[in-house]
Amino acid sequence: MTLKRKRSEVLSSGSGYEKYGSVYLIWLTIFFVIPVIVILAYSFLTRDYQGGIILKFSIQGYKDIFNLNYLTVFIRTVIISFISAAICILIAVPVSYYIVYSKFKDFLLLLVIIPFWTNSLIRIYAWIFILGNNGLINQLLLNSGVVNSYVKFIYNNAAVLLILVYTYLPFAILPLFSSIERLEKQLFEAAMDLGCTKRQVFFKILLPNIKQGIVSAFVFVFIPALGTYAVPELVGGKNSRLIGNEIARQLTIARNWPAAAAISSILLILTIIAVIVFIYGGEKRETR
Repeated sequence: MTLKRKRSEVLSSGSGYEKYGSVYLIWLTIFFVIPVIVILAYSFLTRDYQGGIILKFSIQGYKDIFNLNYLTVFIRTVIISFISAAICILIAVPVSYYIVYSKFKDFLLLLVIIPFWTNSLIRIYAWIFILGNNGLINQLLLNSGVVNSYVKFIYNNAAVLLILVYTYLPFAILPLFSSIERLEKQLFEAAMDLGCTKRQVFFKILLPNIKQGIVSAFVFVFIPALGTYAVPELVGGKNSRLIGNEIARQLTIARNWPAAAAISSILLILTIIAVIVFIYGGEKRETR
């Protein structure tokens, strides 16, 4: 009776898995596959100069974006996204290590998660209040006589980079925290007993054992930074436009839907490449 009962439980769990797997495939098809197909289809249609599209095949949308101006925006977006991801990792590694072995681990994790409970626009406007021309820092500098006129802290690439790092830093801390927490503390103590310095322990013991967490953190920051819209729109200048801003401009001002869809398609390709690198890298490390 026991074997039969276990067999029935296994079969029932398997059927449940298949059922929920079907639901997942339906969800994925409706909310991912179909929208992607629609975007790709729009990118190969003809622009209606009164707004919208004409159901006629054309590659003009891609021709419109393959010029120096759009290339500059693409390169700027990739560079800023890459730098923001790299800075997040440089900050997140020591922070995550400290949180793992801190007596106040739960409280510090709560501080990392709290920004998720606040609307992102409110946080961006808080930075504008701090860094703006009439903001807190400029008022302190002017009132103390350090400067004679306000310092332009925002409406430039540096401001965009700063707020991207602030916004996506938790996305880097959490996977690195998870990776470091799985390591045995005795591993570091043994390395120290064998004569390793703290620097050697960091580079030869810690980093090699959290490669997967580093890659995860990089992807979790890089991908959303690629498509960000609000940050460069609110704190960036005319030379700080990113891909997300250009997509919005093509839809609302230029009324060029095929070009907007073409830009979105290229952004999607970049995102898929990043995900494939992440998955392939993870599988390659696991097989070693």
